[in-house]
Amino acid sequence: MRIQYNFAFLDEGSKREIRRATLKAIAIPGYQVPFASRELPIGRGWGTGGLQLTLSLIGKSDVLKVIDQGTDESVNAVSIKKLIHKTTGVTAVEATSEATLIQSRHRIPEIPLTSEQILVLQVPMPEPLRMYESSERETKRLHGEKDYSGAWLMLFEQIMKYRSVSTGADHPVMVHDRYVMAPSPIPKFDNHKLNYSEALILLGAGREKKIYAVPPYTQVVSLAFDDVPFEPESFTDVSCKLCGATEVFMDELYNEEEDITFYQCNDSSYCLDKLNQKIF
Repeated sequence: MRIQYNFAFLDEGSKREIRRATLKAIAIPGYQVPFASRELPIGRGWGTGGLQLTLSLIGKSDVLKVIDQGTDESVNAVSIKKLIHKTTGVTAVEATSEATLIQSRHRIPEIPLTSEQILVLQVPMPEPLRMYESSERETKRLHGEKDYSGAWLMLFEQIMKYRSVSTGADHPVMVHDRYVMAPSPIPKFDNHKLNYSEALILLGAGREKKIYAVPPYTQVVSLAFDDVPFEPESFTDVSCKLCGATEVFMDELYNEEEDITFYQCNDSSYCLDKLNQKIF
């Protein structure tokens, strides 16, 4: 017997509730809006927050792209893509420019997003103050009073200990000069893509039951001191072994047979597109 699912799996009441929380998040950039996170046929911590946003927003005319740490073919990306396609029938693509709705884990695509697209980021830990404050009530008070001295102190301690800021990913950002926000575990290289992005960026944490957003054309600045500026990862002196691309986020790989280290584009769709242009 074939099981019949509601369109986009979630019931309509659940989707309306998530959309209301999403609208509030868009209205208050960077603010974490609590919502009643639903149960899904994937484990919490594997993208349920982002998936609930996607299932609530997707329509029959949408074109879907799902990526996980830059690739379209990881287990996480493929499983989420299959669930969404099975319950909606929407077209799934790998080309970033063709998608209207993009769900991602740990990366923002290299190809600049447009005003016709929505990017949904999966978030494991939405609270940027959790590293030094365990109380949810206290973090809400700190956000309300715009008291981010703890975040600045955390960065200062890293500089004192390592002589530089040691955040490799999820580096905190200031949104619209009001809320400090966790950008999800994207590398620092991607932080600038949040600033005045043409696309709507939504962030969902299913386990923590939070939704927040960066509306289009919103100022997003990475936290940094005047005398110790923000420094993202640099790939200016290397190029992709496959497509020859430069100044994009790269994976450092090692070939045991040839005993050499080489670099390859982390964004597989971007790399394939560049490779096709190079060939044809």
